[in-house]
Amino acid sequence: QVQLVESGGGLVQPGGSLRLSCAVSGFTLEHYTMGWFRQAPGKEREGISCISSSDGDTYVSDSVEGRFTISRDNAKNTVYLQMNSLKPEDSAVYYCAAAGINLCVLLIHEYNLWGQGTLVTVSS
Repeated sequence: QVQLVESGGGLVQPGGSLRLSCAVSGFTLEHYTMGWFRQAPGKEREGISCISSSDGDTYVSDSVEGRFTISRDNAKNTVYLQMNSLKPEDSAVYYCAAAGINLCVLLIHEYNLWGQGTLVTVSS
């Protein structure tokens, strides 16, 4: 059974850090490009970072560049999103997703496997 399970969300103060994890099962992580997306209330789902299956190439969106870092550990079947210098506007449900391609792109329609999401709230 294919599963993507996010964890690590929670309440954090502005300027704080969180590390999200996405544990996958039922498929071979190294064969998939992985992405992190987020969706705030009333807003569209936004792609924020991805890491390719082929060479580990990464991309982060302008909104989180310099603050968020994506990584993967294929041996542990886990993808991570390190989030530093968090801002209130980073508050959202964060989703990890898998795409059966070898390029790092944040096109939602390319991702056919999704987790249930983990809530991140940045507030004082």
